[in-house]
Amino acid sequence: MPLLETRDLTRLFGGLAAVNGVDLTVDKGEIVGLIGPNGAGKTTCFNLLSGFLRPTRGSIVFDGEDITGLRPHQIAARGLVRTFQLTTLFQEMTALENVLLGLHLHSGKGPRQVLFSRRDFPADEIARGRDVLDFTGLAAHAHQLSRNLPHGHQRVLGIAMALAAEPRLLLLDEPVTGMNLDESGRVMDLVKTIRSRGTTILLVEHNMKAVMGTCERIVVLNFGRKLAEGTPSHVSTSPEVIQAYLGTGVAHA
Repeated sequence: MPLLETRDLTRLFGGLAAVNGVDLTVDKGEIVGLIGPNGAGKTTCFNLLSGFLRPTRGSIVFDGEDITGLRPHQIAARGLVRTFQLTTLFQEMTALENVLLGLHLHSGKGPRQVLFSRRDFPADEIARGRDVLDFTGLAAHAHQLSRNLPHGHQRVLGIAMALAAEPRLLLLDEPVTGMNLDESGRVMDLVKTIRSRGTTILLVEHNMKAVMGTCERIVVLNFGRKLAEGTPSHVSTSPEVIQAYLGTGVAHA
C-alpha cells in the first residue's frame, strides 16, 4: 500500500483546471520528484496535499486514511509536513526559536496561538530543537536571528522547522532555489540523509541536476495533468517531456 495516493485529484479555479485528474503514488522510503514547467500545477498540487487548498474533486489517501479536506494542522499531525517555495521564517527570532515554533505550529496550534503565548520552552523541547539544528548543520547558528542568516542557511532552516514535526512524509517545495552549485549539492545530500533516517520525500524543484541526481522516480506535470512518470533516465529521454519542459540540452545534463 502506498504511503500517499491521490485519485483523480482536481482543483478548478473558475473554468481553469490548475490540477486535472492527477493520480499520484509515493511509496514509503522513496524520494519522488514532481516537476514541470511554470504553471504546470506543482505548487497547487502541494497545496492540495497539505490541506491549504481543498480539491474540487478526487481524493487524497495518506497511510490508508482518506485525508481529503482536512485542515493543514490536522494533516501535519498525521505526519505529512511541507516546506514552502518562499522561505517562511520568523525573521526577528533566532534559528533555535524558529525550530521550536515550527514544532508547535505543526502540533495543532495556530500561528497566533503560538506567537502570542511566548514562553520558556521545556528543556526536552530545547534539546530536540538543538538536535534538529545539529542534524541540518545549523548548530553554530542557533542563536543568530534568522534574518541575518545567508540565503542558503535560511532555506535549510525552513527544512529544519519541518523536521521538528518529525514527518513521515516531507513535501519539499524548491529546496535549493537561489543556491549555487555547492550549496545545492549540500542540501540534496541532506535530503538523502533525511530519507536514510526513515522519512519519505516528495519534492518540487526546478534544478534538474538536483532532481535527476537525487530522485528515484519522477512525475511530470504539464497544464495540470500528469504527462509522464518513471526513472530519471526514462523521463529525461521522453520526447513528450523534452518538448514540454526539459529541453534537449537540459534533458541530458
